[in-house]
Amino acid sequence: MTSERSLILPAIQAILDRAANGEGLSGVLVIRLQGMREAQLRFGFDFGNEIMLAARERIVDAVRHIDTIFVAGDDTFVAVLPAIRNRTHALLAATRIVGAFDSPLLRGERPWHGRAVIGVTLYTEHGTTAELLYRRAELAHDEALRVGEPFAVYQQDVTPIEILYGELREDIEANRLHVAFQPLCDLRTGEVVRVESLARWNTRSGVEVAPADFVPFAERSDLIVQLTRWSLNASLRHTAALHRGGCPLDVAINLSPRVFVEQGFAEQMLGALEIWGVPPESAIIEITETALLTDLDMSVRVLRRLRDHGVRVAIDDFGTGYASFAYLRHFPATELKIDRSFVDAMIGDRRTELLVQAMVDVAHRLGLEAVAEGVENEETLRRLVEMDCDLVQGYHVGRPMLADEFVAERLAAASTV
Repeated sequence: MTSERSLILPAIQAILDRAANGEGLSGVLVIRLQGMREAQLRFGFDFGNEIMLAARERIVDAVRHIDTIFVAGDDTFVAVLPAIRNRTHALLAATRIVGAFDSPLLRGERPWHGRAVIGVTLYTEHGTTAELLYRRAELAHDEALRVGEPFAVYQQDVTPIEILYGELREDIEANRLHVAFQPLCDLRTGEVVRVESLARWNTRSGVEVAPADFVPFAERSDLIVQLTRWSLNASLRHTAALHRGGCPLDVAINLSPRVFVEQGFAEQMLGALEIWGVPPESAIIEITETALLTDLDMSVRVLRRLRDHGVRVAIDDFGTGYASFAYLRHFPATELKIDRSFVDAMIGDRRTELLVQAMVDVAHRLGLEAVAEGVENEETLRRLVEMDCDLVQGYHVGRPMLADEFVAERLAAASTV
């Protein structure tokens, strides 16, 4: 995508410069089609190219004749809207573009059901150069993804971190990121039996970049595959140290569905488990409920391959996405992780409490473990015990700790027993 971006930036700048001589603002919108890359990898690039052409036609029909639409990558468009009166006009354009994908695109007999997520910036409010406006539109796009909205306008106070692609790539390749472990407690024994692996990134300039910023950035670029491989091996390295030291714990690793379309990913993960000496039964893959919609068939095939070798599978953030009982029937999950938004709100809200109980019951009836996220106090913990929830995590149980320190403390405590 870098080459396309470098080619269109001068053209975008020329449009902005011409519009600057008149009245009003100009808008720069980054439009990304969710699931497009996976569709291309599954059905072929010719199919993807045809869908992109059809998508461009829909976007052109949705905007004014004076607006310009650029193809900026395999799943990305940039719209330049000169001479708009205010930000409301930019948001109306974004609304029309999102609405243009309400019905599926059809090529041959194969429909493609996609949706657009859009980041919006305004010239000159958010910058005066095409490059800066493009980057900030990307940040706004990431914010829209994070909050689950179809579009968002760049806000400095909401999206303050401007991530450089090259810096993140180099830090992943040089192993400059860190792993943190957050403990999970078994409510029946009261013991820590598992950790969730979390990525941490401090740039060389000393800036701490939150996962909520750099993980979505990696998701929309080709860096997510590198980041996932790094996270997998780094997590297993620390887990192996616990196993060798006689303090075995299970480890849960978050995976992007983007890696499932990589050739031989299941074999790569099984190979990594063997290299590090971590039993497959000690590894849990966490995948978000919403991510199942990206390519359910591909995800199921890869995860079943891993399940056949003992790796467990958790549906993360359960209750916040679109998974149905039909998905649960086919998806090879071994546990449901109840989202923190339900767990945090259930004390004092009887309706939410009943929903959490229902999720625990559904998990057990399907033969799955129920895991509650976001346990922040003793009252919530006691109520989950009464609900027969299996495992819990949250600050009341234990905060994330750098894996090096976690392993050292665990091994030191074991040596004194």
